[in-house]
Amino acid sequence: MDERDDLPLTHDQLVIWASLASLLERLPAALDAQLLRDSGLTHFEQGILQALDLAPDRTLRLSTIAAYASCTLSRLSRAVSRLEKKGWVERHVDPSDGRFTLGVLTDAGHRLVSASTPGHQALVRQLVFDALTAAQARQLGEISRRIATAVGPGEPWSPPAPE
Repeated sequence: MDERDDLPLTHDQLVIWASLASLLERLPAALDAQLLRDSGLTHFEQGILQALDLAPDRTLRLSTIAAYASCTLSRLSRAVSRLEKKGWVERHVDPSDGRFTLGVLTDAGHRLVSASTPGHQALVRQLVFDALTAAQARQLGEISRRIATAVGPGEPWSPPAPE
């Protein structure tokens, strides 16, 4: 335990923390509202579909998706069940190792991701990138990676580079 652990936050730290806490509450709610209104998806479900859409053969192990999303397999399984019922995802046993389950994006799921992504990205651009300079956006990326790494093990998920 660090000797600073017993010290209260300074006023400046409390102001920064209050801003961050507000962001952590407001941004997910805004993203969910837009996606639910336009596509019938939560932000979490969109993230699952997006990860599958970007994966080779539109297929990933569910454990990999759970690691990307920093969620339990149980939470992911419930979300995948909802997506399966709508015909957007299928589950298959991993042929290379039967202990794992694969999530596979269906053609209908791909069409949904393709249709929902422009509106979602427009809102992200409006709420995040339009509010920042290019330098601030890069700083936000670095700050976010550092905090995510401090919170838990592993590198935060990053989309593959375009070809």
